[in-house]
Amino acid sequence: MVRITQQRVKCIGCNACVEADAYRWRMSRKDGKCTLVHGLEKKDFYTVLVGDDEYESNRRAALNCPVNIIRVERV
Repeated sequence: MVRITQQRVKCIGCNACVEADAYRWRMSRKDGKCTLVHGLEKKDFYTVLVGDDEYESNRRAALNCPVNIIRVERV
């Protein structure tokens, strides 16, 4: 399993995560920030557990994020 965490409030909407994994990330039409698909919000952090097959693409999303608000870890 892989845990993906995003601190969405600090997102600048650069689209880097969407380019790395368009299945797991979307741009919000409401505020222009990236949204973690199926992420559950708790205290301004969005988290989702996914399969190991999504590790590499989301790791790229985390590395490409210019504001460093995405964490990807194996659990």
